[in-house]
This record gives sequence, C-alpha cells and structure tokens, in this order.
Amino acid sequence: MARYRESVCRLCRREGLKLFLKGDRCYSEKCAFERREYAPGDHGQMRRKPTDYCVQLRAKQKLRRMYGLLEKQFHGYYEKADRIKGITGTNLLILLERRLDNMVFRMGFANSRTEARQLVRHNHFSVNGKKVNIPSYLVKVGDEIAVREGSRKIARIAEALESVARRGVPQWLVLDKDNFKGAVRLLPTRDELTMPVQEQLVVELYSK
Repeated sequence: MARYRESVCRLCRREGLKLFLKGDRCYSEKCAFERREYAPGDHGQMRRKPTDYCVQLRAKQKLRRMYGLLEKQFHGYYEKADRIKGITGTNLLILLERRLDNMVFRMGFANSRTEARQLVRHNHFSVNGKKVNIPSYLVKVGDEIAVREGSRKIARIAEALESVARRGVPQWLVLDKDNFKGAVRLLPTRDELTMPVQEQLVVELYSK
C-alpha cells in the first residue's frame, strides 16, 4: 500500500500547525516546527493572500495529514460521511476517530497515529478478543481494544502508557492501564473533538 515516506516535520510546517506526527519529539525542543514556524522551501517565508480555494485545500490537507491518510482513502471517508444522515463534516470526523489505529493512539498505547498503525499491522492488538491487524477497521460503541498477551512487554507500548497522562484519554473512551485494554464508551460529539480543524471547509471543497 502506498504511504508517505518523506519528512513529516515538513507537513507540520506547511500547514502552519503542530500535527503531532512524531510523538514525544513534538513536545520537545527538537521539534522542527518550534525552530522554523514557516512553510518549507525557498518561498516558505513569503506572505501571500490565500484564495478561498487555498483555504479550503489547506483545511483538507491538514485533516488528511493529521490522520495519516492518502487522498483516495480520505475521499472515500468523505463519500461515506455524505451518505450518513446528519452533518457531513461531523460524520467525517467521527468516521476518522473510529479507525482502530486512531483509537489505539487515543487510548495511549502509542505515541502517534503512525506508531499506532505500525503496531496494529504487526498483530499486537485485538478487538473483542479477536486479532485485528487492519488500521482502518472501524470500531463501534462497546468494543474492547486490548494489547495481545504476547505483546504486553513491548517497550514502545509501555513507554506510551507511562506518558499518557500528559496527553490525556478522551472522555468517550475508558482505559485500563493495568490490564492493557480499553473500551469505547461512546462516540464523540463535535464539541468533544477539540482539534483545530474546520471540517466545513473540507465539505465545501469536495462539494464543488
């Protein structure tokens, strides 16, 4: 499957916002965005008045890169959200939040969504007692996500759980650190998703 292989710090700089794509490094002084808060490239420091299309595109790119998706997959989520009753933008965010790799990250089993995706792909997690190695698997209310018995001594997972207090676990999730498992209590509401994204701009872009 195709995936982005270049520097992820450039993505944060391009969007003018910390996307927290490298876990603990994003909280340290080594963060590239802290040292250079302008877009990458020779013309990164030039000031330009963005067009309406540019604003919409940047909103879409920001959200897509935050969850680590390529364009085709992200657009598929938009089409699915558009078919669901309710507000399309909110439906899109909830679908993205329901991804297994995102839930692993939200519960604190990984320091970033990229790390969570890798751990899921390497068979370290189960959903309701069954092994699941598909990062895009959509979890439901009541599902239990657990670290498999043979994976509980992995240093990366243990380190992530130790630092989960800094990031916090969302209210719609329940984490049992001692037993290496968590559960989906509720699906989040739009007010509970505090990410600095404007999903309505994404809807406007794809509606053209």
